[in-house]
Amino acid sequence: MTAAAGKSATKRRKLSDQSDSSDHQPLLPGLPDHIAQLCLSRVHPSTLFSVSRSWRRVIYTPSFPPFFSLYALLLPTQITSDHQTHPIEYSSFDPISSRWDRLPPPPPPLRPILRRHPSFLSRNLPIQSVTVSGNLVLLAATADNLLPALPRPLVFDPISQNWGFGPSLRTPRRWCTAGASGDTVFVASGIGSHYTTDAARSVERWDLRNNRRGKNGLELGGNWEKLGAMRDGKFSRDAIDGVGWRGKLCMVNVKGDSAKEGIVYDVDNDHWAEMPEGMLAGWRGPAAAMDEGTLFAVDEAKGVLRRYDGASDRWEEVVAEVRLRGAERMAAAGGRVCVVCGGGGGIVVVDVVAYPPRLWVVDTPADFEAVDIHILPRMSRPDL
Repeated sequence: MTAAAGKSATKRRKLSDQSDSSDHQPLLPGLPDHIAQLCLSRVHPSTLFSVSRSWRRVIYTPSFPPFFSLYALLLPTQITSDHQTHPIEYSSFDPISSRWDRLPPPPPPLRPILRRHPSFLSRNLPIQSVTVSGNLVLLAATADNLLPALPRPLVFDPISQNWGFGPSLRTPRRWCTAGASGDTVFVASGIGSHYTTDAARSVERWDLRNNRRGKNGLELGGNWEKLGAMRDGKFSRDAIDGVGWRGKLCMVNVKGDSAKEGIVYDVDNDHWAEMPEGMLAGWRGPAAAMDEGTLFAVDEAKGVLRRYDGASDRWEEVVAEVRLRGAERMAAAGGRVCVVCGGGGGIVVVDVVAYPPRLWVVDTPADFEAVDIHILPRMSRPDL
């Protein structure tokens, strides 16, 4: 390289550096960006999103307080065969930008999940997952040979957008009870490779407080701990949601409006008890708890969302809406109750903080339906 060429290259680098520097605009003039972020965090993200690109970008950075988004397992509405497997593909709906984004694919090896099988023509095979400590935890599903698809849980951290495998279950299972309380995941009952009384009565828990976020995302630790057995195997006949509510897991053994049994597990004392009579009487569809403090359930036959009053053991009507009929799945967080109803009618969202309650529908992408939903912190958006 000649001296003239060297001077020319140096000049181009200086001009490029100056251009890069001029492209960076402070979030708030006169303030360092980390101080500006503290100020902007007091403004609703929808306002920041509409003002400027730099403010829009900052609300999706890992350092900015995340807002809640809707996460759903979306499957095609068109059934091509009775023996149908699918990869596990979750998507997230961002309420600020009103767009669906696919989550990164889970790591291999992972068996495709079986959604339909000729032996069960009248029903779809369940996929069971919970949210705990701001993570999505996939716990149970059925593989192509009618075996448990997940020998260990699959965990997604929205902040880092990374998947990880949890510790191996003592008894991998399907058609089980899955729930969470605090930082702990619980699985109970269900069927393993075949039905056994021991598996149908067994209970395990995994405490996620041993996990931490590392440079490469979530670092999973700990082991599954065996707990006191259930008194019988009546909760192995269906996929059951164990709803965390005030230090307890509440569950019923049959979905819908039919006659059922209900039990309550005391998380701290490892003790099972009968569900209160009033709670059981009003549990007529999917249920979820807001911050584990307020319990909601939908009467799937009547299309009524109700709130449970533990002091009086009664359910109080929140809103009646025809679009809530046929409710199948439910999630609650951030003052919102989200309900998946049958027939591919989208996801009904109810603002239970507003008075009177506000209701709207989030449409799923064309030709897809939601079969599982959760409410979790939004993902980061490096593309902005």
